[in-house]
Amino acid sequence: MPNAVRSAVAPVYLFACLVLGGSAQGIWQNMVLQLVGVAILGWAAVAAIDQPVRSSARWLLFLAVAGVLVVILQLVPLPPGIWAHGIRSRIAEGFTILGRPVPSLPISLSPYESFSTLLSLIPPLAVFCAITRLKACRASWLAAAMLAGTVAGILLGALQVAAPDSAWYLYLETNRGFAVGFFANADHMASLLLITLPFVAALAAAGRTGPKHRYSALLTILAAAVVLLLVGILLNGSLAGYTLVVPVIAASLLVVLPSRKRLRPTIAAVGVLSVIAAVTVLSTSSIGGTRIGQHASSSVQSRKVILATTTKAIGDYMPLGSGLGSFLRIYRTYESPDAVSNEYVIHAHNDYAELVLELGVAGLVLILLFLAWWVVAVLAVWRSNIVNPFAAAGSIASAALLVHSLVDFPLRTAALSACFAMCLALLGEPRLPDRQEPGELRPSRHIVIG
Repeated sequence: MPNAVRSAVAPVYLFACLVLGGSAQGIWQNMVLQLVGVAILGWAAVAAIDQPVRSSARWLLFLAVAGVLVVILQLVPLPPGIWAHGIRSRIAEGFTILGRPVPSLPISLSPYESFSTLLSLIPPLAVFCAITRLKACRASWLAAAMLAGTVAGILLGALQVAAPDSAWYLYLETNRGFAVGFFANADHMASLLLITLPFVAALAAAGRTGPKHRYSALLTILAAAVVLLLVGILLNGSLAGYTLVVPVIAASLLVVLPSRKRLRPTIAAVGVLSVIAAVTVLSTSSIGGTRIGQHASSSVQSRKVILATTTKAIGDYMPLGSGLGSFLRIYRTYESPDAVSNEYVIHAHNDYAELVLELGVAGLVLILLFLAWWVVAVLAVWRSNIVNPFAAAGSIASAALLVHSLVDFPLRTAALSACFAMCLALLGEPRLPDRQEPGELRPSRHIVIG
């Protein structure tokens, strides 16, 4: 297959994820993304490549495979001697009371949800493998695809704000009155807007090596894109967007500024301090709050209450966990009947706590191993003699998503999980080319004189 076609696979699929994968409510859209993702994974597995996957990316693939194996083990029926402990002993007691033998059951208390959640890993895995395995993808094309999807979402969001009761909102359960774009959740659209900013900076940094007249035109386009992204954050109305935009902009400036600029340490310090302030504000705000200091009017809206309840459930279901995708079912058993209303909690608004509840000790170990891998990869990128701007952008964007995951669940959508996978692939493959010579795209022609 020509390199030009192979290079377009990951960017086109990434753009499709941004347009179709904005919510779990889009059952058919996610099904299409998963089927295409399976095809990409199959192609990446059998494709002949000249260069092997780098060790950094290979370690991350091992972690992904380990995570999949953990979930599969949760779906395998096990004898009661293994699963009937702790809070699960109540299930065994129920069979005993009925005079029936205690059967072999899976660790997961919601196996169908576990399998469904496992399928949602296909799009990010497909993006990661398309980049790291097929090797022909151009980093600048990936950034352009993300920017295109984000701009399209901003334009759709403007129509949504102009007509809150219109059909421009793509999902039934959504934040009407806010610019959600292709998402159902305004906070998730805010995440996309934020993580696009460092890739705009990477495009500007990479374009410096080109002709001056082209670079000037590129800067004009990218400046307009930055303005549009900032307008999109204002229209979006998400508190997460308002609070995290400062550290993301500060970090993005480090991608553009030359490495010898004296301002870099100051900008880095501002970024770190603003991240701490942002997490503090978000953790004390209500779910769906758009103003600083807006407190929850009920326990369902309080992040602190949800996290405290989740933590109690974690203690009860350790060490095996309750099963991937079981949070909604488990959380309901811990809610006070007096506090139950027509509002309900679907996620912990802290992805780390939710994964530990669902996967137990194995989930905690996987999270720690992943964070260790991420820190090593980020340090390798920024300590390099020549910093790859797209790998640096990937480190900033992935950091923003990891921080946002402390107070929300952005990676539960195919759109943002695909973007996250792209960022990790750029960290794992920091030498991914951002341009190709014409000779790589079409055969050379020779004149023979003789």
